[in-house]
Amino acid sequence: MRHTRPVRLAALAAALTAGPLVMTAVPAAAVTGPASASSDTTHAYTAQIVVGDHDRGCSGVLVDTEWLLTAASCFADDPAVSLAVPAGKPARATTATIGRADLTGTAGAVRTVVELVPRADRDVVLARLNRPVTNVTPIALATTAPTAGEELTLAGYGRSRTEWAPLNLHTGVFSVDAAAATSATVTGKDGVAACMGDTGGPMVRTVDGTKQLAALSSRSYQGGCFGIDAAETRTGGVVTRVDDLGSWVQSKVGANRITDFNCDGVEDIAVADPQATVGGDAKAGLVRVVYGGGKGTAEINQDLDWVPDAAEAGDLFGQAIDTADHNEDGCTDLVVGTPGEALGTATNAGTADVLYGARGGLGTGAAKNTHFQQAQGNGSLGASTPETGDLLGQAVVAGTTAAGEPFLVIGNPGESLGSAARAGQAFYVRGGTNVSVHQDKLDVPGGVQAEDGFGAVLAADANHLAIGAPNESINGDAAAGNLVVFSHALNSENRPTPRFGLDQDLDTVSGGAEAGDRFGAALALAPYRPSGAASANESILAVGSPGEALDVNGVSKAETGSVLTFRVTAAGTYTQLNGYSSGTGDDDVSGTSEAGDHFGSTLTAINTAPRAVSTVATMKMAVGVPDEAIGTATKSGAVHVFSLLGAPGANDKWIESGDGDGIPGAPGANQRLGSSIHFTGTHLYVGMPYGPTARGALYALPMSNVTLGEPNAAVTEYQPGQGGLPASGTTFGHAAR
Repeated sequence: MRHTRPVRLAALAAALTAGPLVMTAVPAAAVTGPASASSDTTHAYTAQIVVGDHDRGCSGVLVDTEWLLTAASCFADDPAVSLAVPAGKPARATTATIGRADLTGTAGAVRTVVELVPRADRDVVLARLNRPVTNVTPIALATTAPTAGEELTLAGYGRSRTEWAPLNLHTGVFSVDAAAATSATVTGKDGVAACMGDTGGPMVRTVDGTKQLAALSSRSYQGGCFGIDAAETRTGGVVTRVDDLGSWVQSKVGANRITDFNCDGVEDIAVADPQATVGGDAKAGLVRVVYGGGKGTAEINQDLDWVPDAAEAGDLFGQAIDTADHNEDGCTDLVVGTPGEALGTATNAGTADVLYGARGGLGTGAAKNTHFQQAQGNGSLGASTPETGDLLGQAVVAGTTAAGEPFLVIGNPGESLGSAARAGQAFYVRGGTNVSVHQDKLDVPGGVQAEDGFGAVLAADANHLAIGAPNESINGDAAAGNLVVFSHALNSENRPTPRFGLDQDLDTVSGGAEAGDRFGAALALAPYRPSGAASANESILAVGSPGEALDVNGVSKAETGSVLTFRVTAAGTYTQLNGYSSGTGDDDVSGTSEAGDHFGSTLTAINTAPRAVSTVATMKMAVGVPDEAIGTATKSGAVHVFSLLGAPGANDKWIESGDGDGIPGAPGANQRLGSSIHFTGTHLYVGMPYGPTARGALYALPMSNVTLGEPNAAVTEYQPGQGGLPASGTTFGHAAR
């Protein structure tokens, strides 16, 4: 049937499977064409989507290893009334099976849909999966509109002529009648029609043997489908165009994950104040959360009934924080280290917690937390004993591997190993258990020595893990410092595989190991995709040496500090890239190296476009210079932003208080700007726990403000006593995620 005008929503039924799905074991010829054999991978990019407890069924299509494109009507409350779908976690649990032509087989992958990103102008939604699909090739979007007379092939898991819920993928050919701005009308050929359950299924064109996604099935008359009145014979319908959505899809799938504790699709922020007083207990510590979109604030401390332990003086809850979706439910979880926690008679033994996000915010879901301390739980943590000064949780880092598996690393830098006091270790948490990592494990470079502090500093990305020992003695030079880089691949001991160690006495590393350099006192890792690579399977590692002395115009500047960067390949080899410092007043790097600056005390790095080939613009690093004197204001501090690629001085940006980039006020003594910095995909968060206010502050600087040559944009300020935050605190802004 040829349609000559747009078909109103009320005229067609969304091809959704509503009600319980009763799986039948005997396949039959479907309206949309013959059943695909289990071995057929022609349309492997097609997904079956089940919403709730089989409340609704749809089809979808893999357009990226982590993302499906499907119909918004699959998730709308009443598609006949409105296609509006809230962004964020689906309202009902949703499962997607991808690349499985026969649903009774094992091909492809089964994933959970954890996030929805809807379009407002058409029946389309992007659906993020909890883990990447690595054994199915996504389909590319077409770039030209459907044209009248062309043929498109629909693949879907909807009803057939004789079955309510077929167990096989079915396909059929449709002819395009006419295209509108966001949709097109089509008619099934040879009695083919889209049935309930085919909504969101891919409408594919083939050009020179290459398949392109031209549209998604949306609405259909469903003539001949199981359960439809036999008098209905029309096989036409409406499909949703996707050929003009390439840039929108790429902007979503290629972006860094945001912090979203209440899983509503709006960015949140957690701000640590580890020295805050809680219930009269000094330095018990807390974390304040600001929910995006004006949804309020929350205080997280150990006196809450859903947070383990209790607030006590000196706990330092929030001394280290990080975020990740640890339980893969679509809500960001908060990881908190509490290194001052006493366990029995062991003071400063330390603990760490994963506090789970939920629709109502942190701590409001059925899963509240996972607690980590020595002598509890399984793995190496369960087998170890808490001791005074262990400082478990002094550093934490969380994320997901390249395969999408969540991991957590907890530093334990005060741990004594044998007779070596405070040699240090870390615990690597993944897959429901944990293992200890230290310098006396299989193939880990370096040696166990007293006061090493291995595990005091951590950094990780999807490819690699770096553990610093900034107090390591190198050839007799105390606190010269070193670090070890691991991959997430597990070795024969089920520990991360060591790739190499770094210290400044190596011929492949600039400078020389000297007492007090503290090489590895700050670390940052960012995924890197070189030209010609299919993905960002390499990393760039930045290493801070805040105690480094440098010769500036013939004068030695003690503890001025420096940063070295290294390219780490997927195979685990490394090459030094650049050395960074404030340099001299005559070079093209902003600032001048001065004694006691401690350049490199803190580091943060980001790849702002992790799916694209990395460039100077997308690979960014910020360096904290907290003891920089600005005029007569000693230890006023500064932040120095560079690209991780190219010459250090080619596009660096110097940021200090009052210079117009977003940090208000004038430089002040002991404010130590740069002591707290963290990149997200859209902002550089700069904490000022020591000023200019008595309680601390945090500033979110847009990327334009930290990029040379770009205009400054409005800065978001977080401060106790403003924006719903209580007018209390001690070191608000100590860390932010």
